[in-house]
Amino acid sequence: MAGNRKQPFASVMHLALVILLLVSFVLITQQRSRTLYQIGFMLLVASTFVQIVFGNVPPSANFKRSMKFLGVGLTIITAVFALGIIVTPFLVNLGR
Repeated sequence: MAGNRKQPFASVMHLALVILLLVSFVLITQQRSRTLYQIGFMLLVASTFVQIVFGNVPPSANFKRSMKFLGVGLTIITAVFALGIIVTPFLVNLGR
């Protein structure tokens, strides 16, 4: 049967990330609980960083290949943020 074919990990992860992003937006837009807002905000930040990486992972990638992409991608994102933190004081002083 063709319907029993297992979906590749990356394809499932793409769908899961879209759902997580939608859930985080719902949690942020509700106005009843500050705790739910905070959870939604943290979920939005985390799922956005992972989505940035998984947006570049082919949907056909298996778990191992997806995790390699995720590790490299999150390392690059961390390096960009760290570089920004390091370089900012020098750039501010250039404008003085």
